[in-house]
Amino acid sequence: MRARVRDRVPVVVQTRGVRSTPARLLWAGAEAVVTCGVVLLLLVIHQLWWTNQQARAEAGEQVRVLEREFERGGGGEAEVGEGEAAPSVSASASASPSALPSSAASGSGPSSAPPDPPAKPAYAIIRIPRIGLTAPVARGVSKRSVLDRGYVGHYPNTAGPGQTGNFALAGHRNTHGEPFRYINRLRPGDRIQVQTRDTAYEYVVDRVLAQTSPRDTGVIQAVPRSLVKPSYGYSEPGAYLTLTTCTPEFSSAYRLVVWAKRV
Repeated sequence: MRARVRDRVPVVVQTRGVRSTPARLLWAGAEAVVTCGVVLLLLVIHQLWWTNQQARAEAGEQVRVLEREFERGGGGEAEVGEGEAAPSVSASASASPSALPSSAASGSGPSSAPPDPPAKPAYAIIRIPRIGLTAPVARGVSKRSVLDRGYVGHYPNTAGPGQTGNFALAGHRNTHGEPFRYINRLRPGDRIQVQTRDTAYEYVVDRVLAQTSPRDTGVIQAVPRSLVKPSYGYSEPGAYLTLTTCTPEFSSAYRLVVWAKRV
């Protein structure tokens, strides 16, 4: 009997490690955080890189199309020319609550401006040597049909290229081609060229308003003057060019404005 007892071999039962409920919750939470991080990273890559690639490709192709049309002396959509009358921003319009369009990376920012007409092909090319910009100009400031395609948008009811009045333009500063990303680097004396089918107009940068409200529509009036900062702007008629975009970068909180005069 004693021999039998001594011959018995103790059996050790090993159980697989089972995580407690708090450990399982922590693991699930970690997986969720990693998954969300990957999704956010992909969204950032899409917004900051892929939209730029798409918009720049389309805008670049449109510039080439316009250049071929200009070389042939026509064939494109007729633009507002020197001899045509273009309506300017009226006093009633400037007093309306319309906002300058948002052109930040997020694409956010309320705007109560009336909807733009259906998209039309670009009709001009803007070139700014100081910042290496060459981009097509199209009518309207709709995000979907103009700005998000990498185009520079021509504000409705502002003067045409080269005309007396205010030829007012908007462009994205971040994402979707971001043509106006570096207009904050422009300084008085810098040259801007706007080429149409018939004429190339030269403008010279004159003044910069580093920050104003998105609802400061005074900056795109026929005689531009800020409604928020009245010391910025003009008091006499002239042939002005206005560039507007969002500031600071990756935000739509304010607007940056650059004014130039036709040579």
